[in-house]
Formats: sequence, C-alpha cells, structure tokens
Amino acid sequence: MKTVAIIPARAGSKRLPQKNLLPLGGLPLLVHSIQYALANSAIIDDVFVSTDDLTIKSIALAYGAKVIDRPIQFSGDLEPTVSALKHVLESIESEVENVILLQPTNPLRPKNLLKEAFHSYKEGNYDSLFSVTRNHQKFGNIVANKFEPFNYTIGQRSQDLEPLFFENGLLYITKAALILPLDCARADSKIISENAFPFEVNHIYANVDIDTLEDFEYAEYLLKKVSRLRST
Repeated sequence: MKTVAIIPARAGSKRLPQKNLLPLGGLPLLVHSIQYALANSAIIDDVFVSTDDLTIKSIALAYGAKVIDRPIQFSGDLEPTVSALKHVLESIESEVENVILLQPTNPLRPKNLLKEAFHSYKEGNYDSLFSVTRNHQKFGNIVANKFEPFNYTIGQRSQDLEPLFFENGLLYITKAALILPLDCARADSKIISENAFPFEVNHIYANVDIDTLEDFEYAEYLLKKVSRLRST
C-alpha cells in the first residue's frame, strides 16, 4: 500500500491574503512543500494538493503534484485540516497506508527531516507522529494585574526550566486508517492519535509558521541567509 503526501492549500486567508501563492525565494509558497515531497520520492508515492482555488490548482499541476478539488464545505476558516485529508483519501482509488501532511505555511524544513522521522515512525510501529520543538521561554499568566509564573519560579535560570515543547507544524505522519476509519460511525477522524510519537526537531526552521506578513518576512530572511551561507 502507498504512502502519500497531502498539502492542503485553500484560497482563503484573512490575515495574509493569498498567502499560499506569495513568492518566497522566487517560488509560490506552496511549491516549497511540493518540491520537498517530490525530493522524498523514496518514501512518498504520490503528492496531492487539496485546494478550492484554480490558480493554486494550476501551479500545483505545473510543479508535479496531483490535485484534488476541495468542496466549499471543507474550505471554511473553521473547518479542520483533517476534513481536507479525509476528502482526499475518499477521492483517490489507491489503497493508502500512510499519510504525510505537509502544511504550505511551513515551507522551510531540514533536508533529512522526513527521512529521519519516517524511520522513527516505522521502527516504533507508531500510528502517528508529529514534529515538536523545545521552548526555552519563561511563561506565566496575568491574574488580577499580577504575573503568575507557569513553568518556573521567579529567579530561576532559563537553563534549569522543566522542558516544554510546542507542536511546530513542520511534519505529520499518520496511518490513513486514523483519518478515514473503517467504522466511521464509531471512530472520529484524526491526524494525531493519543499515542502519537513526538519527534523532536531542534532547528531554526521550526520557528517558521506563516500566518502574518511578519512571519513571511522572517521566512524570507532565513531563506536568504541560508542561500548566502551555501554560496560561500
């Protein structure tokens, strides 16, 4: 059975209009994820883009992806990503075992990330895996105009903090059966299961998740910096 990559790329975006088409390093944003998937053809059998936009569809096809037209009911702001993944699996004839979710808003990924993560996924016989990164910041709440530390005590050094991790969005791998369960009446569709393996990624790219213009400009800065380093 196949392992497929799915890239959900709808047209709507309120904070950064048409963000999936914005040129990053000379390429539309979603193309970075398409090219990453195609570069990992040893793992990925097919690359699908799920979209409700004709321009995105045209670009995805031009860069070698297959396209699944997403119905309007799965394209709203509040619609979960798993709905688009489920629709793709329902729309293709292939028997799929594993789904790799690549979000176009996370265009920069370490070169060997998928290879290493997929190896851990298979070796551990996990039903799902997602990438996480350690956060070294000091968090707290403000209650009645008073700051209450959450993960530290006042005066504690950052290096002595109890580790906290965040879901960085770089990569998700899951069994197709979690997204499209055989008994749909009893099981909910999901990308991350209760037993999902958190694959730790300590890389500057983990801080890139494009939702605003500032996020996009930061991604541009990193891409240019990496390009300069490679050319020296």
